[in-house]
Amino acid sequence: MAPWECAIEGDDNEPFERIEDLIVHQARDHNRVECKVCGTVVPDGYFAIKHAFDEHSRAEYVRAYDATAADVREREKVKDLVEEHADIREVIERLDG
Repeated sequence: MAPWECAIEGDDNEPFERIEDLIVHQARDHNRVECKVCGTVVPDGYFAIKHAFDEHSRAEYVRAYDATAADVREREKVKDLVEEHADIREVIERLDG
């Protein structure tokens, strides 16, 4: 798989060879963000996308973030791609450890 790049604005790190390393980086090295739908504070990046689409409807997301259908599709694609390739249990263990 090609290197994984952090798409969080302002991040200038080199791409990561492993998706798990990228997710840990996002959770540890970036500020947490507040969900505009419910106010929950979550790590930026994958975990923020996962929260938005697992906990809220697409319509809630569109309204709260002034998002377009293309924005939703892009984030859903990222979420699906990460979940297809990442060992989320490893990520959680690393973050909890």
